Amino acid sequence: MNNLKNIKEILDSGTSEEKIKILESLSFTDNIEIIQKIISKLDDDDIKVRGEAFSSLILNENKISDLLINSLGSQNKNIRGYAALVLSNRNDSSAIPEIIKLTYDQSSMVRSCALGALGHLKAKEAKKEICNCLFDSNLEVKKSALQAIIDLGYSLTEDEIKEISKEKDSELDRLLDNIKRKVDRKGFEPSI
Repeated sequence: MNNLKNIKEILDSGTSEEKIKILESLSFTDNIEIIQKIISKLDDDDIKVRGEAFSSLILNENKISDLLINSLGSQNKNIRGYAALVLSNRNDSSAIPEIIKLTYDQSSMVRSCALGALGHLKAKEAKKEICNCLFDSNLEVKKSALQAIIDLGYSLTEDEIKEISKEKDSELDRLLDNIKRKVDRKGFEPSI
């Protein structure tokens, strides 16, 4: 096994293949420095390295939630967004209050990731923030908000559906159809 210095060196300046190989071997580590280094690789230049870092963090069964939650405040948007998704994939509901804050993030990618995480975590306490994001200026954020509404089992009013469907996008239409089918089966429910 590589020592700490070698691991950090490879993760800092190794080839993508070397980084991936090291990351594959680190999913059981409880070393704080190494975990922080893995978190930093959520912003690697190579998408495959980012993916392996993501996977390594999800698979890690140690108590790393505090480190991941702290990374939600990173200056780096990739780290903020992907850390929210890692936490949701780890089913870490203790992170919900911090993930909710990311629905107001300046980065649309981070807002979108936060909404995906909140939907996956069934975060009913995020109802207001999810609803606010339905009318975000960014189309991907709107789609993520709609998916979160579907994940949480919420409904929309006819007026909300009409307003959102003014934006022409096939994926948005598919999500709205999903919500409309649910409403047609149950009758209109109170708006979120």
